[in-house]
Amino acid sequence: MRKITFQLIFVALFVTVNAQTDNNDKFKQGVEFYSAGNFVEAANIWTELYNTGYRSATLNYNIANAHFKSGNIPASILFYERAYLLAPVNEDINYNLQIARTFAVDRFQAIPEIFFVKWFNVSALLISSNSWAVVAIIAFVVCLVSLSLFIYSSKYLQKIIGFWVAVFCLVVSLTSIGLSSRNNTLINKSRKAIIFSPVVTGKSSPDASGSDLFTLHEGSKVSIEGRVGEWLEIRLSDGNKGWVPENCLEVI
Repeated sequence: MRKITFQLIFVALFVTVNAQTDNNDKFKQGVEFYSAGNFVEAANIWTELYNTGYRSATLNYNIANAHFKSGNIPASILFYERAYLLAPVNEDINYNLQIARTFAVDRFQAIPEIFFVKWFNVSALLISSNSWAVVAIIAFVVCLVSLSLFIYSSKYLQKIIGFWVAVFCLVVSLTSIGLSSRNNTLINKSRKAIIFSPVVTGKSSPDASGSDLFTLHEGSKVSIEGRVGEWLEIRLSDGNKGWVPENCLEVI
């Protein structure tokens, strides 16, 4: 049994190392294409790597740059947005995202986001969902230890310290759980999308016979509110809603 277990571990490590080597080779190949000015080829190679499930802010950022250089504005905005979700405080990503957005045709008066909601979202994206979960577990363990100190210690000062440390760690643990959940929602259950069709009309109902409400162009960012068949209800940054075909957009 031990021999079989060892063999399985060895195979798993071998596959992991080979996969990582292949990822590095593809990334370097994309760099070579990009350096040679073959931006479409670079974007294709890096996108193949992305489609294998590999995720990193650097990869998304490079894909976005390649698309931007090749003139594919909606795809560049899409991947800048994906890069932002993994590195929200990266100045280069934020700057290039703002530049790419200026090429989008549509301009809407956005409803301001509540400041503490924005702060919570940015905080949630600072580290991964799993990392926030680890912080929550560590803080909870320290909370239990401090609580034990408060309950069983015979010294007044130790009781006071144990109590307040336990309260602080409990708050940290609960907050980290919330941040972990929010991170997972923002990255893996995104309701934001980028319009890819050159022109699409928002309808009043989920069918082609619905009344025209507004017109969108490629590169516009929208929020998905609901689905009926192959139609999606979207909300614009100014609060207006309408229905569009599913195939006209790409989820971030």
